[in-house]
Amino acid sequence: MPAHSGRRLPWYVSLPITLAAIAAVLVASASLHLLPGLPDPFAEKTTDRSQPVLLRSIQDMSRYTAASGNFQLVVDLDHEAAFLPPGLLGHRTLYVAAGSVEAYVDLGKVSGSGVSVSADRRSATISLPHAQLGQVALDPKQSYIYSQERGLFDRIGDFFSGNPGNQQQVEQLASQRIQNAAQSSGLLEHAEQNTKGALQQLLHSLGFTTVDVHVG
Repeated sequence: MPAHSGRRLPWYVSLPITLAAIAAVLVASASLHLLPGLPDPFAEKTTDRSQPVLLRSIQDMSRYTAASGNFQLVVDLDHEAAFLPPGLLGHRTLYVAAGSVEAYVDLGKVSGSGVSVSADRRSATISLPHAQLGQVALDPKQSYIYSQERGLFDRIGDFFSGNPGNQQQVEQLASQRIQNAAQSSGLLEHAEQNTKGALQQLLHSLGFTTVDVHVG
């Protein structure tokens, strides 16, 4: 019996298949860098469409920054539901925070009566206000979420709220903890001593032999 010859696919079926196969080969070659001259169709392009920086205001500063402290801590923030297991509702975040706090003396608060100079301009007395702490500046390069565990409902809520893990909350807590640590670290006293030394050195260089600088 004569052998049956294979039936060919119609051209309108075989042509799209052939084109799709060629396209797949080209895409794979570009992705695997088999053809250096062929651009990668999966390559990403980053475009910065941010608006120009707007200067809102300029403030004259009379602060003398006399000391700066660098701090680091790990924030362990755990939220648990009262009647549901953590796998359903609750989240725990470990956040490594690194930040600095500056201590300064506001020389603009030194009144006219706070500076006394002798008639021969050989002695001077200066009364300074107490040092103050500036705001905590978290280092974005050294601060990061180390680990995060979230329940099912929390993951769903984060997805729809656009605020996964609520990083702002741990950043605020870290800033507050660093601020409290700076308050009790002796940074203020160190800043006051540095300011007194700087003023004494300055006035001595101007010819004053006796310089009394006190705080309070």
